Amino acid sequence: MTVLHSSLPLGFPTSRLSYPRFTVTGSIPLPFTKQKAKYHKELQAAVDVVERACRLCVEVKKSLFSTEGKILEKTDQTPVTIADFGVQALVSLELEKLFPSIPLVAEEDSAFLRSNNLANSVLDVVTEKAKISGKPLTEADVLEAIDRGGKDAFVFGSSPATYWVLDPIDGTKGFLKGTEALYVVGLSLVVEGDVVLGVMGCPNWQEEDCSKLINEIQEYKDVIAQLGVVMVAHVGCGTWKMRLNDISSNTTNLADSWIRCFVDKYSMINEARFCISDSQLWESLPLSNSFDATIDMENVSENEILLLPLCCGSLCKYLMVASGRASVFILRSRVDRIIKVWDHAVGIICVQEAGGMVCFHN
Repeated sequence: MTVLHSSLPLGFPTSRLSYPRFTVTGSIPLPFTKQKAKYHKELQAAVDVVERACRLCVEVKKSLFSTEGKILEKTDQTPVTIADFGVQALVSLELEKLFPSIPLVAEEDSAFLRSNNLANSVLDVVTEKAKISGKPLTEADVLEAIDRGGKDAFVFGSSPATYWVLDPIDGTKGFLKGTEALYVVGLSLVVEGDVVLGVMGCPNWQEEDCSKLINEIQEYKDVIAQLGVVMVAHVGCGTWKMRLNDISSNTTNLADSWIRCFVDKYSMINEARFCISDSQLWESLPLSNSFDATIDMENVSENEILLLPLCCGSLCKYLMVASGRASVFILRSRVDRIIKVWDHAVGIICVQEAGGMVCFHN
């Protein structure tokens, strides 16, 4: 997509933050060697912090509907949570420690937390996952970490830049809906204008046979939040996934838990599995002029396409396609909508390294 190929001309942060020292917990082994992956160290750090961020989300969500003050509303009316800010603070703190020269581009800044005196709530959830040593984290540390990824954190230049891109929780509406809705923590690295690696963590992802998900979706709503998945991609090394509970349980050989991902190989429209955002209707898309949509997997006629009722349209759409669960995701763009890099960067590299393509309709 053009918005990604013409990278943001970012320079370095205007100031260096002084954080407490961190200790790195056990690293999660990657499915390919350092010799094959130029950014192996960066990807390993990204996997580690995204996995911790997913656990933060799960724990915050457990108390979401019983603890007053956990659900917030941004000024643009998009729902946002303590988990959203907590993930950005956690990721920022960890990446600043490991890669101090690489800036962060992220969705949030601390203005809302500051104006509503909510920094302490974020501090509580971040402290539990940060594994710091030395002096304890403070509210000021957390606010500065969030602002490190904010829109005013950088000096802009004219050359393509190297920077991290974070969407702390993409699919916040899904985060608020309940256990059956998907949401994603997405982190990628852009090097001189090109996305070179990406990690997506989806705590609610359930690996099930596609037909079972379609025909028995109601039965499975209560278990979709149990396993989760982390998906990684590195330029030239493919796309891989691992169950989140394999990482947290420490009962398996993690190096053997990675599964290579490929997009599906269907070439005929009536064989493909389509997804659209849950905010759109099939009838609003140009393809509906030629094909009706059905969710009946066993009875797809020549003038119909199979539509999977399983996607909210966040970064999970890229998960669906990169994992081969969906053949095609179609998103009808709005003329007045600005495409933001954190909504797509990590998903694009995951789909591309799985053998797929992301493009505009024309």
